[in-house]
Amino acid sequence: MVNESPDARPRPRRRLRPTRRGRVVLVLGALLVVSAAVLIPLSLIGPDKGKQQETRRPSTLMIPEGRRASQVYEAVDQALDLKPGSTRKAAATVDLALPDQAEGNPEGYLFPATYPLDATTTPAGLLRYMADTARKHFAADQVTAGSQRNNVSVYDTVTIASIVQAEADTASDMGKVARVVYNRLLKDMPLQMDSTLNYALKRSTLDTSADDTRIDSPYNSYERKGLPPTPIGNPGEEALKAAISPTPGPWLYFVTVGPGDTRFTDSYDEQLKNVAEFNANRRAATTS
Repeated sequence: MVNESPDARPRPRRRLRPTRRGRVVLVLGALLVVSAAVLIPLSLIGPDKGKQQETRRPSTLMIPEGRRASQVYEAVDQALDLKPGSTRKAAATVDLALPDQAEGNPEGYLFPATYPLDATTTPAGLLRYMADTARKHFAADQVTAGSQRNNVSVYDTVTIASIVQAEADTASDMGKVARVVYNRLLKDMPLQMDSTLNYALKRSTLDTSADDTRIDSPYNSYERKGLPPTPIGNPGEEALKAAISPTPGPWLYFVTVGPGDTRFTDSYDEQLKNVAEFNANRRAATTS
């Protein structure tokens, strides 16, 4: 063991005190280290990554049965994050290869289905996809044969299917509603369908007034005989099948008295009773 003399003891270390300038340099250095730690991962994912996540398009767009063209346009605008009215403008310029009877109106030919979307999807491309899908369905042998059997064109069949889609309360009622349409056409009776008035007035309601039935519109099926000039929506498979093969029966009238209770008849007096019950139920529902 080596004995230490008092002079050999270690002197206490002096604490280093940075100058004011030194403190500023240290703080700036620390900030640079922290900012570098943040900037590196951001540089890897891209400066707009957060924004892209917020505005990322959905991968599909579902168009339900019965939606009108105006509603389809709005849905496409929203799905593609476009300015309202963009898809409507595109529809006026894109060639959808519609039948001559449509006179350029795509109503009825924007087939309800689920469509894929990606970064390259445009309104024009999506509308063409919908119209192509519709034409494939409407060109099927059973649709052509059914239209010939019912003595109407394929376009008329689509129009009838659109009315069936709008009027039938349940899928099981679709065939009967289609039969009412055909029976009225055969008897040269006006269809008197509230759904066509709703289409003309750009609304959807169960309440139809006497004034509504007197509007000046080619879609006023209370005053004008025959089918409306175009479909009143985009029908699905079930409605199309009903228009092709309507349920056999003599019915000329129907009214949905309550949920799941649609009554069909060929008696005007019985129809008046059913309508009275419908009105009573509506009044009770609005006052309760």
